[in-house]
Amino acid sequence: MTAQNKISRRAWVVGGVACFLAVLVLQFAFTARANSITWDEDNHIYAGYMSWKHCDFGLNPEHPPLVKLLAAAPLLNLSLKIPPLQNRFFKLEAFLNGKDFIFQNDADKILFRARMAASLLTLLLVVLVFLAAQEMFGTGAAFIALALLAFDPTLLAHGALVGTDIGCSCFMFASIYAFYRYVKAPSLMRLVVAGVATGLALASKHSAILVFPMLLLLAICEVVRLGNLTGEPAQLPRSRRAMRMAAALVLVSVISVGVLWSFYGFRYKARPEGQQLNPPLSEFVQGLSRPRDVRLLSAVARLHLLPESYIYGLADVRIMSDFYASYLLGKDYPKGIWYYFPAALVIKSSLTFLLLLSLAIWTIASGKLRAWREILFLTIPPAVHFTVAMGSGMNIGVRHILPIYIFLAVLIGGAAWKLIEQDRRWIYAVVVLLLFQAISVTRAYPAYLAYANELWGGPSQTYKYLTDSNVDWAQQLKATKRYLDKHGVKDCWFVYFGEGVVDTRYYGIPCKPLPTTDSLWVNKPIDAPPAIDGPVLISAGDLSGFEFGAGPLNPYEQFKYLHPTAVIDYAVFVFDGHFEIPLAAALSHTQKAENLFGEKKLPEALSQAQQAVALAPDAVKPNVVLGDILTAMGHSDQARQFYQKALTLAKTVEPEFQVGWVDGLEKKLAN
Repeated sequence: MTAQNKISRRAWVVGGVACFLAVLVLQFAFTARANSITWDEDNHIYAGYMSWKHCDFGLNPEHPPLVKLLAAAPLLNLSLKIPPLQNRFFKLEAFLNGKDFIFQNDADKILFRARMAASLLTLLLVVLVFLAAQEMFGTGAAFIALALLAFDPTLLAHGALVGTDIGCSCFMFASIYAFYRYVKAPSLMRLVVAGVATGLALASKHSAILVFPMLLLLAICEVVRLGNLTGEPAQLPRSRRAMRMAAALVLVSVISVGVLWSFYGFRYKARPEGQQLNPPLSEFVQGLSRPRDVRLLSAVARLHLLPESYIYGLADVRIMSDFYASYLLGKDYPKGIWYYFPAALVIKSSLTFLLLLSLAIWTIASGKLRAWREILFLTIPPAVHFTVAMGSGMNIGVRHILPIYIFLAVLIGGAAWKLIEQDRRWIYAVVVLLLFQAISVTRAYPAYLAYANELWGGPSQTYKYLTDSNVDWAQQLKATKRYLDKHGVKDCWFVYFGEGVVDTRYYGIPCKPLPTTDSLWVNKPIDAPPAIDGPVLISAGDLSGFEFGAGPLNPYEQFKYLHPTAVIDYAVFVFDGHFEIPLAAALSHTQKAENLFGEKKLPEALSQAQQAVALAPDAVKPNVVLGDILTAMGHSDQARQFYQKALTLAKTVEPEFQVGWVDGLEKKLAN
């Protein structure tokens, strides 16, 4: 090939990549404007802004700072109102101040800037995928991988959101790719790049610590293969290779931890001078269910091996994994289930991805693709990630296994291109499949979050199988406003997934709110009557009942079995008619009773608690709160009756979801 031909070919390659990037940018820009804020974006953006302005890393310690800092960077030149700190529980402080920060300013302007800044990581990710696939398998494979990701539903759904999943995927892949380049041609510079990439992964999301077992397994493969996998001659004895790999991993670890520290300003303390985490780290780690985890994180904190905020986040992730409920295939579960992610992958992946992945497996198994080093580097990391995810208990979204898609896209590109090289007729099948994916996925615009493939009925049916960020992350308020305006609706009720952490008034929603688990958590006062008349709007996340619990624990269970008048963006259901909602009303009265009890207004609290029990006599919490108030008023014998009833209910009505009440009630009765 002449020099001129090489330049021409390079220009075509660059132009092709640029076209795919342009398609992504346009999709991100349109979806960023079309969708309202998701459940925790205000929290992330606010925390990032406060980290820039006040070096405060204690407002959102559950997530490392890299993505938050990037998203907040375009806001630094704006004149913004900053809500005062109130020293509340750290999550309440971040969510409620984040809500005020976003909605007391120009929310649309802030959100668009932050989302587009965050989307830069997605663009970097797809470029890295192209480069890796090109180096491993050739330019044709790189374009197949690029086309696959450019219309991947999960990547499009999260590619322009202010969240940690894309950042983690980007730098986790970067670290593995950099290590691959090091083992191919060892040099200090390549090792440093691997260390920096690993550090950026750590600074993106706590689950990025999985990079270390991935790298270890890959290093072991390099040590034991002795050239028989790749056909390369062994340049060094196995013992020497083992020592070199061990030294490489140590250096990568040291560099990565240094990079992580740099994002916290090389400061151990999470918060600026004079401010403390609430609760303190030493107290917070005691909430871990495993004593060995308490000892480990306490020792890391005592020795200042990692920044305080990062340790706090590790503890939070571990604690939350013990309490997350799950919803899969129409059923609520009190905890995570091991087959959640395999099922979610089959439901949420495009048919093109699933078919090409099956084809890639066949290509490897049949010996048509024999690039064993590349195969190991593209299968071991997703295998580690998938295995850990299956046992994590965090069953709230396929986004948690997004890195798996990235590695497999490169593998798919390599396998498909190998088949095309052997028989050019394969190119027609691959192109048709990629075009099918592009059409299938873009039909869900702008509700990419709700995508499901055609075998499961498409995005209109996703809510039947999955919930939370798989379908509904509270992002439909703009579409909801358009629906209400079109139908002239001014009087309505709304069970909204983001109630309490998103200001629906900013988007012009006229509906009166009804209680949700989140509105109760942030203690937003809501008056819910025992009966309402529609229209009633219910978010898919609340319709599933996975947060309240199964069956009678869900105040809105009846709506599961009703046919909606309309469905907005696949995730907000509209019901017309007259509906009895006594449990929702009881929760509203219980909330008022607790607040009055906290203010020492016992007679008023008693009245509210009695109304709650009258409305929902078979609900645990109203009985417990009434018992607490009676105890405080000196009526212990009466209180015991309600405690005993609550204990019986906790043990007999969906007991798997109410086990958390049992120990406390038994102690109350014992005293």
